[in-house]
Amino acid sequence: MTAIEVDEDEYGSWTVLRVRGELDLVTSPQIRRSVHDAVAGGRHDLVVDLSGVRFCDSSGVGVLIAARRLLRSCGGRLRLILPGPAGSTGSTAGTGSTASTGVGAASAGDGGGFGETAGLGDGHVDRVLSALGVRRLFDVYEDVPGALTGPPDRIAP
Repeated sequence: MTAIEVDEDEYGSWTVLRVRGELDLVTSPQIRRSVHDAVAGGRHDLVVDLSGVRFCDSSGVGVLIAARRLLRSCGGRLRLILPGPAGSTGSTAGTGSTASTGVGAASAGDGGGFGETAGLGDGHVDRVLSALGVRRLFDVYEDVPGALTGPPDRIAP
């Protein structure tokens, strides 16, 4: 049986959804519901922290693409936190680069209470999005503080 946990916090105009577990056919409706609840509540700037996701299948990717479409339709923004493979360095924050090793994992001591899920993911979601050719659609950051203070989102197709 697969399980997923979603915690929600607000930081100014941003809503942060911290996702932990497996994002698959069984659990993706819960993520979809969390995104829809945020938008229905008037929160259109969303950070989805996937650093605690250890597995993602095509239904999980579909939820992320649908969330991007929904937020763009209401003038909102979506930013993803994706850890890279262990030992990766560098950042593609906000660039939409398709390099699968471009995002480093957040460290547990990054302050502000953001490190709770750091290190649980292994870059799996990043590799899946890259392999499917859809990573370029998302504004990707290596940690929540970076996503909250990052440069303005790029204009993507």
